Amino acid sequence: MQDSRARWSSQIKLVVTLVLIGLSIYLLYRFGIVLKPLILAVVLAYVLKPAADWFQQRLRLRRGLAVLLTYLILLLALSAIPMVVIPILTEQFAGFNLNLQNLLRQIESLLGGRYYIAGQVINVDALFQQLVGSIQAILQPIFGQTLAIAIEAISSLVWIVFTVVVSFYLVKDADALHRWLENLVPPDYREDFIRLRSDIDQIWGAFFRGQLTLALIVATIFSVIGLIIGIPFALVMGILAGLLEFLPSIGHTIWLITASLLALFVGSTWIRIPNWAFMLIIIGMHLFFQQFDLNYLIPRVIGRRVHLPPLVVILGIFSGAVLAGVLGVVLASPTIASARVLARYVYANLFDQDPFPSSVAPPLPPPNPRWWRRTSIHRQTEQPGDSKQL
Repeated sequence: MQDSRARWSSQIKLVVTLVLIGLSIYLLYRFGIVLKPLILAVVLAYVLKPAADWFQQRLRLRRGLAVLLTYLILLLALSAIPMVVIPILTEQFAGFNLNLQNLLRQIESLLGGRYYIAGQVINVDALFQQLVGSIQAILQPIFGQTLAIAIEAISSLVWIVFTVVVSFYLVKDADALHRWLENLVPPDYREDFIRLRSDIDQIWGAFFRGQLTLALIVATIFSVIGLIIGIPFALVMGILAGLLEFLPSIGHTIWLITASLLALFVGSTWIRIPNWAFMLIIIGMHLFFQQFDLNYLIPRVIGRRVHLPPLVVILGIFSGAVLAGVLGVVLASPTIASARVLARYVYANLFDQDPFPSSVAPPLPPPNPRWWRRTSIHRQTEQPGDSKQL
């Protein structure tokens, strides 16, 4: 039976598409205050979904109960951490702040005079002030917006509750949301949509869950090494190293500069060697760990799907800092990696190429692996001329 229903013309489709795009932009502008908590909710859902899946499968709970158990454990962990860690951190941060002030005074005294090199007068203090001003100009968008977001997150209980509730339902109804989105896509493009969603989902899941795991590993390694070789404020420096893992490519540099200055002006807490020698030890140790991190830890914990050239990551971090503050800094790498997947798909379709050249669907597993193994062994032992009575 021929369909006699009137179809939209190309002009009507174009007008409706433009109206929908304009309406979406207006809604994003009008309700932009909801965007950041919503992104945080998505991030939290990505992190907690594997734990909820594990509880659901292992304990055979309903989906809602498994998700509720996951969030209760998270709440207990967040409540226990301050009671254990904060007293230690408070003591170390107090000493760190005191020594940092002494360090700054020593640097200021070194740079306070003028130096004569080849008959030329060099005012080191003026050069230092210009350098500090340039660094502040670069970092002001990052730390300025970071502080604003942190204050909003701490002071507004409503947004915290909103973020937790939305993430709870995202984890609970993840499968239903996937099916709903698939049904919105036209049937001819549904397979492409599922593959793109799978690639992007693996990128974001690997980044967030892997990044948290990597941060814990790095914080533990640096804390233990710091205690062994006597880095001042070893626990603080270990936690700083873990947090800076969220800043690919530049996080290592920030930690190395901080640790080198501490080693040069404070020295080891128990090893009796000159401060400059201790600084060289820290630099050598960090260079070794950086190679270990890039070539072993990151590929195995996060994977290579999010691996990007360092220059692209640095540009993405600063662009994200200008656009969205600390949230843009953290989300720069997975966003660029996702854009790379979409760009590759668009490019392949523009030039009539296969958008998934390496995506070969694996063969379906047998319904019963044990039966399949027994059958394979039986077929190998059976002679070609043998026949079997049924």
